[in-house]
Amino acid sequence: MSEVAANGPLRGVKVVEIQGLGPTPFAAMWLADMGADVVRIQRPNLKPLIPQKVDVLNRGRGFVELDLKSPADRDHARTLVGRADMLIEGMRPGVMERLGLGPEHVAAINPKLVYGRMTGWGQSGPLAQAAGHDINYIAITGALHAIGGEHPVPPLNLLGDFGGGGMYLVAGMLAALHAARETGQGAVVDAAITDGTAHLMAMIYSMHGSGLWVDTREANLLDGGAPFYTVYECACGGHMSVGALEAKFYAELLDRIGLADAGLPAQMDIEGWPKLRTAFADRFMTKTRDEWAALLEGTDACCAPVLSLKEAPHHPHNRARGSFTDISDVTQPAVAPQLSHYPGHATAGEDNDACAFEDVLKRWS
Repeated sequence: MSEVAANGPLRGVKVVEIQGLGPTPFAAMWLADMGADVVRIQRPNLKPLIPQKVDVLNRGRGFVELDLKSPADRDHARTLVGRADMLIEGMRPGVMERLGLGPEHVAAINPKLVYGRMTGWGQSGPLAQAAGHDINYIAITGALHAIGGEHPVPPLNLLGDFGGGGMYLVAGMLAALHAARETGQGAVVDAAITDGTAHLMAMIYSMHGSGLWVDTREANLLDGGAPFYTVYECACGGHMSVGALEAKFYAELLDRIGLADAGLPAQMDIEGWPKLRTAFADRFMTKTRDEWAALLEGTDACCAPVLSLKEAPHHPHNRARGSFTDISDVTQPAVAPQLSHYPGHATAGEDNDACAFEDVLKRWS
């Protein structure tokens, strides 16, 4: 563990992470970024798709190789869990129980433990034992249906795995940790991606229930239906994002792109939206993306260039805030959010090496 991590807001918090994919290493990465002492248990001789030292989701923590099918190694795992504050696992329901490492097993040796369980469908329900991926989990929440045009479009795996999954796991575990420190009683955090994604849809369901959102894609304010909240192609083939929702911002947009006196339909005249969209599309095609960015960025017109993965780290705003960092020759997102008295600093390198079980035990004694 790095010196910077040791001084983070979660310093002193000990976390056992059972090796997994997607949201579980993401949650463990976030905890490590904030200073928690995280140790990953992974199976011996693992050949990962992405090399250990350059896998962003594995940064900031080392690993212990344990074969959880081996009684001796399971005993080692129990010893670590007995000294931990938190455990993260993303197995299919019942697997940890069959290994003798389920919540009831470990509660006997560590009643204060916060036991974080990350799954797509949750620990219960008719789909609990079914295989699935992000796209399936967000499909049953209404979220996937609401995104896209003629067909639903997967929002990468950001909405399910990391938004509705990893971050909800972190939030639940931190709440349970606070309670455990107050009461001495740990808790099981049943973090299902379906639950988290549904929760993220709170505002959309509120608008739908009040008649302000129709259940059709690209027909609403925030789904690309509004011509003043969408993306337009520019002369160079690049794109500009436009988000001028409020009337005063919309007025500034019209003024800055030269359409203030074009006799266009009113902003909220839905019948006039096709005409507005055509006018905006034609106007944005008269300049390149970078020309529009120079004219509009930083104004109240609420516009920004759509940047590629290669471009984004070099944007002046991202550079000024340190939103990205370079570790082991890999450009990656930096620690977020930023805390006033705890300057975040993502680490890798030696912090992502194999650890001897005895060394971890000594550190956690």
